[in-house]
This record gives sequence, structure tokens and C-alpha cells, in this order.
Amino acid sequence: MSFTNIFSDIGKSASDRDRKGTRPYDAVSALAEAGFGRLRLGRNEGGYGLSLSESFVQLRELARADSNLPQIFRAHFAFVETLRAGLPQAETWQGLVRDNRIFGAAMAERANETSVTTEVTHGLNGLVLNGRKYYSTGTLYADWIIVWATLGGDRVRVLVPATATGVTRLDDWDGFGQRLTGSGTTLFDQVALTPDQIVERAPADTPPSQPFLGAYYQQFHNTTLAGIAQAVLQDALAFVRPRERVFGVPGKVSQRHDPIVQSVVGRLSSLAYSTAVLADQGARALEAIEPLFLAGAHDDDAIEQAQEQIFKAQQIITQQTLEAATTLFEVGGASATSESLDLDRHWRNARTLASHNPAAQRQRELGDVALNGTRLWTPYRDGLRRLAETRRAGEAA
Repeated sequence: MSFTNIFSDIGKSASDRDRKGTRPYDAVSALAEAGFGRLRLGRNEGGYGLSLSESFVQLRELARADSNLPQIFRAHFAFVETLRAGLPQAETWQGLVRDNRIFGAAMAERANETSVTTEVTHGLNGLVLNGRKYYSTGTLYADWIIVWATLGGDRVRVLVPATATGVTRLDDWDGFGQRLTGSGTTLFDQVALTPDQIVERAPADTPPSQPFLGAYYQQFHNTTLAGIAQAVLQDALAFVRPRERVFGVPGKVSQRHDPIVQSVVGRLSSLAYSTAVLADQGARALEAIEPLFLAGAHDDDAIEQAQEQIFKAQQIITQQTLEAATTLFEVGGASATSESLDLDRHWRNARTLASHNPAAQRQRELGDVALNGTRLWTPYRDGLRRLAETRRAGEAA
């Protein structure tokens, strides 16, 4: 199994896609047809049987080629993990993964409350789904959509064909980075459902994902950021090696032999190494607690410790990737800012990924853990509890 050639082709056109706003349908299709979405399915289930660590190495290489692509597949890979843990009707959904179908996400809403406006109700002819979601990452390219909604006051997870009647996908994501991830709005208007499309149901005051998956999602960001740091180094080398310049020294100077440039590239190579090491360590931490997740032991202290490791690494990976994406411009002066090079995409993409889960809030939470032993996600859990209490009070009135 090797995706090297596909990654190479994706990387060659990444800058051009970013500049022109060309959606990577061809790249997603090439990956899907090669079975990229089956990395974590067992060999006896039609997959490649990669470990968590091995799969994250592949994702980091994909991020080096184009950091939009791992983000597009993020919900898909997390869904495969839930299938491996025994989601209801897992065999049915695994069959779709084996057939190289891709799952996207429509979970979050602008109000910062999961499943506020989207609900499943009983229509004249059965269950129907109505509402809207924003931050629908990957859904633009997906065959199926994973939707969080409400049903009778509970939170439910629903699987919907992307082309079902009543589903509208809008490419209205206007972030300055990760522009091509399809992270815009998805509308659901009287979308007919069958009961087996509801694959999970839980009280509204419980977190929408288990701690293992919460850590998994953040590890995905860490891996993508580490891939960006690799891409920064790669582009720095490609920029410097063929160049001669006149700057501070009379005559032409081979830039690759300039001590200042060498120092800058040395720093970039160190940052690429450091972020990769931290990301790999996070993958190993997840791998260590995977048996607990598969066994349904979601509150084990070992899971809490693995989350803490990944969140700590995230603080450093984010800062170092942003440093690399800024330092890159020191290798070429004003010429490096040419729009034709599109080197600014690395900073824009890293900054956008870093903003998905504000580092300042995560840093405060880690400080609370160190000082007071407060469990991670406590503010979020408390907020869900207050929200559920408010809803129950409203229903009682």
C-alpha cells in the first residue's frame, strides 16, 4: 500500500487550487478510489489494517501535500473509529466504507450549541430531519453526512445520503485559510429518514463525543499542523536552492550558501522535526488507550491522561507551526511574498486550524488540571448541563 504518487500529484497542484479557489474534487476522488478511507478497517474487513500511529503518518504526509485534504476526511476517519467500537448496524456502514464511500460532518452551529436548530420529528409519512448546520467540514465532497440533531429532547446522530431530497450543501465558508475544506452550510428540509439512520441517541446534557474521540479530533488537528510545518520546510528548500540574489553583498550570491539563509532553514528543519515528533507521540498516546475505547471504558483515568498529553502537545505544535509559517519568508525577502508562490497559504491554513479550538482556552484548562485536578472538558460539560436544565424548565412551564 502506497499513496505516495497520489500525495505527490495533490502537492503539485495545491498552490494553484488555493489561488484559484478550485475545489479538490479530483483529489478527494483519487484518494477515495485508492481506498484511503479504508486505512483503519481491518484486512479481513476489506481495509488496510493500519494502526492509529500508521494512519496518522499517512495523514501527516497528506497534510504536507495539501492541508485541506485531511480536514475533509476528518469526520470520516472519526466515524470509522466509532464503527470499530461497535456502533449499531456497524456492518452496514462498514460496507459503505469498503465501497469507498466518504462520510462528512454536519454537527456544529453558529450559536456554539450542538444541535440547537436541527431536529428529527415525526412527519405524516415517518421521521423527517429539518434544520441547518454550519462548519459542515468535508460534507461538500461526501457521499454521506453525519448529523447531530435533537429528537424528543435527546441528542441523536443521524446518517443522511448527501444527495437525499431536501439536502442542500452550500460552499459559503469564508475563512481566510483552509478555504477548500467545504466547511460551510448544510440545509435539511423535510429530509425523510428511516429508523436505522439514527445510529446513536443520548441525553442532551451528555457530551456529543466520548473522551477518546475528543482526543482523536484534536490529534487530527495536531497531525495536520505538523504536516504544514513539513510543507513549509519543503517549500523553503525549493525556493532557496536554485536562487541567486543581490542583497547586502555586492554581486551575485548563491542563496543556499548564505549563512543567514542556512540559519533560517536550520530553524525550519528543527520546527518540522519537533512538530512531527510531538504529533507522533500523541498518536502513540491514543494507541495506548484504544483498547479501553473499544471495550467501552470511556471514563478511565488513562484516557484522561492521554487527552492531557495531546492537548499539551497541541499548545506547542500550534505555536511552532505558526512560527515556521512566518519564518519561511526570511529566506527570500520581498520576492517570497509573490502571490504566484502562494507561500502565505501555510500561515493562513495553520492560523485557521489553530482557531478551531482557541489555544488560550485550552491552555487555561490545562492550568486548571495542574493546579486543581479539574477534569478536562469540565466547563463544556457544565454548560451542557445548564442548557439541559433550562430546556427542561421551559418544557415544564
